[in-house]
Amino acid sequence: MTEPNLVGGLTGGVLIGCAAVLLLVVNGRIAGVSGIIGALVSGGVVGDRLWRIAFVLGLVVGAGLYALATGGLILDFQTSGFGVIVAGLLVGAGTQLGSGCTSGHGVCGIARLSKRSIWATATFIGVGVLTVYVIRHVLS
Repeated sequence: MTEPNLVGGLTGGVLIGCAAVLLLVVNGRIAGVSGIIGALVSGGVVGDRLWRIAFVLGLVVGAGLYALATGGLILDFQTSGFGVIVAGLLVGAGTQLGSGCTSGHGVCGIARLSKRSIWATATFIGVGVLTVYVIRHVLS
């Protein structure tokens, strides 16, 4: 396990908050990443494609710039192969079921005091805690 990077976490949080505010002010859109990517992949509205592509590229380029500036990304995957595929499918199903993801509900929705987003985020966190408990203490 690595030491927590408090400065990196704080910087990332500020950048995510600024990006969410900028997207809302400039485009009038909520920065829900699953919705942005989902509409981009499914075709969505043709006039919406440019800002969605720019947003997704910003995520990738931002991570790349961080990796260049710091010498790499510290990624600690707890599983690989089939487990990652199953986890990705479960996350995708969860975003459909919850009508959004942690960026839309957890960052933007809670900031707007949306009761639905508060409940959704509490559910995300609760299921995550339960999943970690079951994997670490029940299955191992």
